[in-house]
Amino acid sequence: MAELPQPAGPEAFAPFDPRQAALGRLLFYDPILSGNRNISCGTCHHHDQFSADGVSLGIGEGGQGVGPERTAPDGPNRIAKRVPRHAPALWNLGAREFRIFFHDGRVSASPDYGNGMNTPAEEWLPEGLDSLLAAQAIFPLVAQFEMAGNPGENEVAGAVNDRIDYAWPILAKRVRGLPEYASLFQQAFDLETPQAVTIAHIANALAAFMNAEWRSTDSPFDRHLRGEGALSPAQARGMELFYGKAGCRTCHSGVFQTDHQFHALGLPPFGPGRTRVFDPIARDTGRMAESNDAADAYRFRTPSLRNVALTPPYGHNGAYPTLAGIIRHHLDPEQGLETWRPEQANLPQAPWLHEIDFVIRQDRLEMARQRRAIDIDPVLLTEAEIGDLVSFMEALSGAESRYGRLGRPEKVPSGLKVD
Repeated sequence: MAELPQPAGPEAFAPFDPRQAALGRLLFYDPILSGNRNISCGTCHHHDQFSADGVSLGIGEGGQGVGPERTAPDGPNRIAKRVPRHAPALWNLGAREFRIFFHDGRVSASPDYGNGMNTPAEEWLPEGLDSLLAAQAIFPLVAQFEMAGNPGENEVAGAVNDRIDYAWPILAKRVRGLPEYASLFQQAFDLETPQAVTIAHIANALAAFMNAEWRSTDSPFDRHLRGEGALSPAQARGMELFYGKAGCRTCHSGVFQTDHQFHALGLPPFGPGRTRVFDPIARDTGRMAESNDAADAYRFRTPSLRNVALTPPYGHNGAYPTLAGIIRHHLDPEQGLETWRPEQANLPQAPWLHEIDFVIRQDRLEMARQRRAIDIDPVLLTEAEIGDLVSFMEALSGAESRYGRLGRPEKVPSGLKVD
């Protein structure tokens, strides 16, 4: 078995200001940051779902409810598209080693634009962002099907339609115009006047909250690494497989089980896809859409496996409802593509979208392209060994940390409904 990683201590994480984290908690659950004031960050990254949403492809702007109970109401304002990718859990994103964000890595460290970051805003990224995590936080706010809404529905969506950075000052003005937020920002950031509040302050508060709230280093695996407790026999066998014969550590390396790289697993495609302007079909080319390098086609970022047993379904599109299912796919991706069935996807009901949900699977050439891109080799394991791997992944679940630290607020300064 390969050498185990060193345990993660407080030094693994960037520092944060508790005042900013407390403010970020309110912003995280406040729908004021959405175009139509009807969805928050917490809607799709909820405490009840351990910072995820529990479905394959969620219903963003225009939905009702939380988690697997969230619905897409019919009617003249019904949604036109599902969120094209699975909402990832937020565990340990405040760790210093996390330098790439989103499934396709579209927020990362880079010198290309003079601000130290490569993002969809390029040189128009707002000044004053303290971290990549803060930069990541502002993009769902201006995504049409996540939080912004459709052009013509509100001033935020209209501004995004002109240029991405035109929307953020509108949101900042909304927030600083509320007396309670104005006071909290002045205290948390030592500002002289509320007029100084910008989207960067909002982003930095959100990042402080995520850094503080979603830390998980108290799992049975962590205790084992620190010499404070033994794993169960099944967990120990699974760990030996993970770091040995099964080859999981090749990509899921380090204390948080990720190499922060991109790999093509051939996960069964479905949904609207995160299409580019010129894509003629509902496909998702993954990292290639960001890098414009054909070698990156259908590659997606390796997720951390912390609390993975608590946050199904699995994959960049939530293709597999169980850990055993996603493990079997990793062991033989081509077989997984062949045997996967649409019933395995957990899609909130929206009958008017059914025609597009699985249409990509009928495209013979696109399916062949995805098969050719697979870059992991098959591994033969028994069902008993798969069960042991599942047991080890369950040992990556945090104890008290799984519930967060500050928790979900009962109310927010805007007075809007908290999901």
